[in-house]
Amino acid sequence: MLKTLARAGAVLDLFTREQPELGVTEIARRLGIPKSNAHALVHSLCKIGLLRRTPGNRYALGWKVFVLSQRLLQSTELRTEVLPVMQALVDRFGETVHLAALQEGHVVYVEKLEGTRAVRISVSAVGGELPPHSSGVGKVLLAYLPREQVRAIVDRQGLPPFTRRTITRWEELERELVAVRERGYAYDLEETLPELCCVAAPVRDHSGHVIAAMSISAPAHRFRRYRDTYTQAILQAARKASQNLGYIPNGR
Repeated sequence: MLKTLARAGAVLDLFTREQPELGVTEIARRLGIPKSNAHALVHSLCKIGLLRRTPGNRYALGWKVFVLSQRLLQSTELRTEVLPVMQALVDRFGETVHLAALQEGHVVYVEKLEGTRAVRISVSAVGGELPPHSSGVGKVLLAYLPREQVRAIVDRQGLPPFTRRTITRWEELERELVAVRERGYAYDLEETLPELCCVAAPVRDHSGHVIAAMSISAPAHRFRRYRDTYTQAILQAARKASQNLGYIPNGR
């Protein structure tokens, strides 16, 4: 049973933004299992709504995945406690504010609010995933992990370049993460998308563990002009969000 569940999870993991549809033959090849086994897995996942059949005998994620994701967002304490803090930032600056967590070495965007001055950022849709090395939220989430865990993530998925400013060397990333821990926040200076910058800070739970990161994103020209203001604002907001989750700074 555990093996079957693990394989079912592996099937779901194959579907990405870049590869939203797959055939049984391709699923079998990627997982290294017989085609008959892949067909049985896909059939079972379709019956419970986690996959759906598309034209041409191909498959895509089913709407049950969306329903479950909405239930998770509605029930998670992290989102409900942090959302008012994020909204206050959007009301103040009119920019895009993100909340993200780390799962299996990838940044997962838990919430995203856009203000009146916000530019559209397609890569950070709620539920979307990105490698963590280029974004402000990703750097924050990596910075508070043990070094060996960060190295394992980098060894597994590399440091792909998104722009000419993206960090692509381990030594440079390691130095950057040390700096993030020391100052308590991280920048993305056109490292994920050209002409887009952000600053991010850690969100802690009641025990002090960093469980998420919050960021303000803005066009590069505006961000550089107001960088200090944005930085102080995200630090204050992240502290407020952490306190909402029960964190007491310095044990007081």
